[in-house]
Amino acid sequence: MQVVSHRSPPQRVVATVGEAIDRCRAALEAAAVHFGHGTDNARDEAAELVFFAAGIAHARGARAYRNPLEPAVRRRIGRLLRRRIEQRMPLPYLTRRAFFAGMELYVDRRVLVPRSPIAELAADRFAPWIAPRRVRRILDLGTGCGAIALACARAFPRARVDALDVSPAALAVCRRNARKLGLADRLDVLQSDHFAAVAGRRYDIIVSNPPYVGRKELRDLPPEYHHEPQIGLAAGADGLASVRAILAGAGAHLDELGILVVEVGNTQRMLLRAFPRTRFVWPRFTIGGGGVFLLRARDL
Repeated sequence: MQVVSHRSPPQRVVATVGEAIDRCRAALEAAAVHFGHGTDNARDEAAELVFFAAGIAHARGARAYRNPLEPAVRRRIGRLLRRRIEQRMPLPYLTRRAFFAGMELYVDRRVLVPRSPIAELAADRFAPWIAPRRVRRILDLGTGCGAIALACARAFPRARVDALDVSPAALAVCRRNARKLGLADRLDVLQSDHFAAVAGRRYDIIVSNPPYVGRKELRDLPPEYHHEPQIGLAAGADGLASVRAILAGAGAHLDELGILVVEVGNTQRMLLRAFPRTRFVWPRFTIGGGGVFLLRARDL
């Protein structure tokens, strides 16, 4: 039997969305997990975890913080949090969703979690480096889940997009996202090792977030990255194997006024040493990120 004091009536404690976010944030910080798969801090990751478990749209934002959480939802949050911490699993693999360029995408361990700053360039329609009105053909090399290809298809509604990847498993995810977003009729999804499947085709924009992690860097990555398909990360001893193939082949596939846009991340310095005479342009990003170069066709 429970004895209740008349001087202190029982209080029914109900966890709210805001309280759950605070608790998850504290747990993530204490566990020293690595952020970099859609979020860069514990607070944002905690909010995504709680909103997903509770079925709350992010558009509601802070207005949802006072909402009470049912016991079943609190248990779901606890299970997700434990897996995130104990397995060091990137959160998007647990929720099976990621956000890119304003789109919600399906992801699983067949593909990298999309996180490229190229999203900002696509949203700006690659201005001022190309006239958006003349863009009709776009190529995304190493499309993975299709994030960049789909962002380009949205940004250029009059263009067709070829989405290429060497992995059939990744292409299955890309097709799923294209159907989900109603863009499947504007994408050609092709299995290809770099340009092999598009011989003879030319494009206004070639864009790529290829593998660019060197052998030593790959060994030293936080545990979260080892849940991702290594084929999407590893690029030889110096991280430039795929980038070299793209630079070698892009000239034959770009329209004379076209542009090449490639993310190279931490291998930027290595690239500049390997190609000291190439006239790379390095766009600046307002929402963070870097390591993306741009080349005009004439500079190839």
